[in-house]
Amino acid sequence: MNLSAVYTILLLVLSNTFMTFAWYGHLKMKEYSWFAAVPLIGVIAISWGIAFFEYCFQVPANRIGFNGNGGPFSLMQLKIIQEVITLIVFVIFSVVAFKTESFRWNHLLAFVLLIAAVYLVFKK
Repeated sequence: MNLSAVYTILLLVLSNTFMTFAWYGHLKMKEYSWFAAVPLIGVIAISWGIAFFEYCFQVPANRIGFNGNGGPFSLMQLKIIQEVITLIVFVIFSVVAFKTESFRWNHLLAFVLLIAAVYLVFKK
C-alpha cells in the first residue's frame, strides 16, 4: 500500500470519528445536566462546530486519495472505503458509549456484505 493510500485512510478515520461525535455524541452528552439544558439550536451549533473538524480531514483525504489528483483510489473506491470506515467507527462508538447497544449477528453479516462491496469495487 502506498503512502497516499495510508494517509487517505488515516484521514478518513479521523474525519469519521468527528462525524460520529457530531451526529451522535449529543445523545450521550444529554446525560450531563449542563448539556441537557442546552436548547436544540445550541446542540445543532455545537454539532456544526464538531463537524467543521470532520471536513478538515475529509476534504484532504479525498484530495490525496482521488486518482484524478494522483492518488490511488477512484471516486467509487473512496466512497466505499469511507462508508466502511464510518460503520466501523460508529459500531465502536455505539458499543463503548452506549452500554445498551450490542453487536449482533445481523450486524456482522452486514459488515461481511460491506467487505464484499469493497472487494467488488476494487475488482477490475
